[in-house]
Amino acid sequence: MRYFSDMQRVTALVRPGQSTFELACAAHIFGIHRPELPPAYTFGVCTEHPGPIPTRAGYDILVTDGLDALDHADTVIIPGWLPPADPPSPAVTDALRRAHERGARLVSICSGAFALAHAGLLDGREATTHWALTGELATRFPKVHVDPDVLYVDHGDLATSAGAGAGIDLCIHLVRRDQGARYAAHIARAMVMPPHREGGQLQYTAPPRPAQIDGTLAPLLDWTADRLAEPVTVETMAAHAGVSSRTLTRRFLDQLGTTPGQWLLAQRIAAAQDLLETTDLPLDAIARRTGLSSATNLRRRFRTALGTTPGAYRRAFRGRKTKEPARNGPAPS
Repeated sequence: MRYFSDMQRVTALVRPGQSTFELACAAHIFGIHRPELPPAYTFGVCTEHPGPIPTRAGYDILVTDGLDALDHADTVIIPGWLPPADPPSPAVTDALRRAHERGARLVSICSGAFALAHAGLLDGREATTHWALTGELATRFPKVHVDPDVLYVDHGDLATSAGAGAGIDLCIHLVRRDQGARYAAHIARAMVMPPHREGGQLQYTAPPRPAQIDGTLAPLLDWTADRLAEPVTVETMAAHAGVSSRTLTRRFLDQLGTTPGQWLLAQRIAAAQDLLETTDLPLDAIARRTGLSSATNLRRRFRTALGTTPGAYRRAFRGRKTKEPARNGPAPS
């Protein structure tokens, strides 16, 4: 995993015809000071030719920093790149390559993957973009392994997201990697967003089928989340909902894009992350509290899901917390 212990500089690269929502996704997560959280990021915006930058929403934004801002960024975000067929100028391409070579993390939202692909940075890598553009990305850049169904792909040094809304998913995921699960969950709650959205983007490519609205899962999800320490299984969940396991699985796939078992495991791992960050409980106790049964199972599940060990995760996040999030819930932001 990739950890940051100091204030991280996040810089968004914009261009004329900028998509405002994609930029706002990054700005809202990385650029807002939340008094109840320790500061972790500074946020700025740059462009090739500083000055008024037209947006697709019909108004201009004033950007005063040029491409040299990328030379000092820890994370570079490309919040969309339209039209996607337009290659970046040599100056932009060089700036992106320099940033990557010196170790900056490069992140694209939606069509921003095309800028990274034009620069050759995605060659030989898995990547994604908006579902309506995945075919074009694969055709134009055959060296890029395009995954049309995921919400985002994170390689550590390079990360790409699907459509604009998935940019929020990716940014929250990056905060989770940088600052821990509790920090990211606090921001997600403030935005009235799930800390982790399940499933891929293909669930959004067509109008919902009638089966998708035959009963919301929200009450069942809340009921299950309150009982993670208990031996809750898919069969238990189905019985509580008054449906068969097969029907429950269909509803999960329709509404969340994942299975009940996968969702339940993700909740237990997230709960374990929170306890590792905020308590000194031994691993066996954490495993029991989160329904993972034993320290051995916790280690195995943790490594499979997060690519690290519970001990390494705890050391990375416990050692640098200086202020706990407010216990009464986040302020709106």
